[in-house]
Amino acid sequence: MGEEHRPRILCISLSPINSDARVLRQIAILAEFGEVTSVGYGTRPPDVAEHIEVPIELKTLPQTITGVLNLALRRMKASEMAAPALRYAQNELRGRHFDLVVANEARVLAFAHAIRGDAQVWADMHEWAPEERTHILSWRLLVAPLMRYLCKTYLPRSSAVTTVCDSIADLYNREFGLDVVVIRNAGPFRKLSPTALLPEKVKLVHSGAAIQGRALETMIDVVKELDSRYTLDLYLMPGADGGRYLKFLKDRAADCQRIQFQDPVPPDRLPDILNNFDVGVFWLPPTHTNAKFALPNKFFDFVQARLAIAVGPSLEMANLVRKYSLGVVSFGFKVEDCKASMEAFTIKQIASAKQSSDKFAHELSFEKDSSVMRGLLAGLLQKR
Repeated sequence: MGEEHRPRILCISLSPINSDARVLRQIAILAEFGEVTSVGYGTRPPDVAEHIEVPIELKTLPQTITGVLNLALRRMKASEMAAPALRYAQNELRGRHFDLVVANEARVLAFAHAIRGDAQVWADMHEWAPEERTHILSWRLLVAPLMRYLCKTYLPRSSAVTTVCDSIADLYNREFGLDVVVIRNAGPFRKLSPTALLPEKVKLVHSGAAIQGRALETMIDVVKELDSRYTLDLYLMPGADGGRYLKFLKDRAADCQRIQFQDPVPPDRLPDILNNFDVGVFWLPPTHTNAKFALPNKFFDFVQARLAIAVGPSLEMANLVRKYSLGVVSFGFKVEDCKASMEAFTIKQIASAKQSSDKFAHELSFEKDSSVMRGLLAGLLQKR
C-alpha cells in the first residue's frame, strides 16, 4: 500500500502529551498503522505527522458563567462541547476527514463523535470517568454528572473501549453494559539489572505528580519515623495547583535531611534513574474509586527499574505485588501501618523482591499490552 493511502488517524488527548506516558506509547503504535494527527497541549510529540497545539489557557471543561449554569441545571447537551479547548480544536479540524479517531478520556468523547464522520472511534478511558475527581466538592456536584452522561451517551457508540485495569473494566461493564479491553499503563521493557543494596542503607523513591489527595505526605511522615538507614528521594512534577501542594510537601520534609526532592525526569528516562534505588513506594488511600483501583505508570516504572515495591492494600497494585513477589503490602494506609510494613521488610526480602522485578520485567512491560493494542487497531481499521 502506497504512503498516500495510509489510514489517517486522529489522536485527541487534552493533556500535556509529551509528559503523558500512556498517550506517547499509544501514538507510537498508532504511527505503525497510519499517519497520525495529534491534538493536545504542548509541543508536537514524537511519531506524529501533524500536531494541533491547544493553547494552555483554554480549559477542558465549560468553566464560564454560562457553562457552570448549564452544568448546574443539568443541560448536558449544551455542556458537552462547551469547553474552550474543545471549541478551539473543532475549529482547527473543520473540514478534515479521518479513518480512525482516538479519544483519550471522557471529556473528549462528544468532540470525537462530532468530528468522526464515518470513522471508527476508539475510546481510551484512562480512569473510571464518573468519579475522576469526586474528592473535590465542586467537581462532584457539577462535573461528575456530565462525565456520566458522556460515558452513557458515547461509549456505546464507540467501536472500541479500553481502560487500565480489570477492576475499572468491570465498572464500565456493569454501569454501561460495555465489553472493555484492558491495556495497562505498563512502560516498555528496559534492559536493566537490579542494583546491589548498600550495607545499612535502604534507598526509597517515589515519582509522579504532586497532586493533592494522593497523600504523598504519608511517605514523608513514615521516613521521618524510620531509623537512619532509610532515605527517600522524590521526583515530583508540580500539579495543576501552581505547585502549592509540592511546596507543602517540601516544607513538611524540611527538617529531615534523609528526604530529598529531585528535578522531575522525562518518562523515557525514568526507569534508568530509578534503577539507582531499592524500593519504590506508593501508599495511596482509597479516597475515591480511581484511587481504590489505581494501577499507575509509576508501578510499572518501578518494575522496569528492578526495584522492590511497597504499597498499601490498593486492590490492583497489591494483587500484582503478591502474585509476582515484588515487595510488601501494608495492612492499612495510616503512617503506623506503612512504617510497620517497611520495618518488617528485611534486607534479604528487599533483595529478593528486586530479583522478582527482574524476573517478571518482560511480563509486566508494554510488550504484552502493545500486542493487545495492535490487534485492536488492526480490527478497527479493517472495518473502515
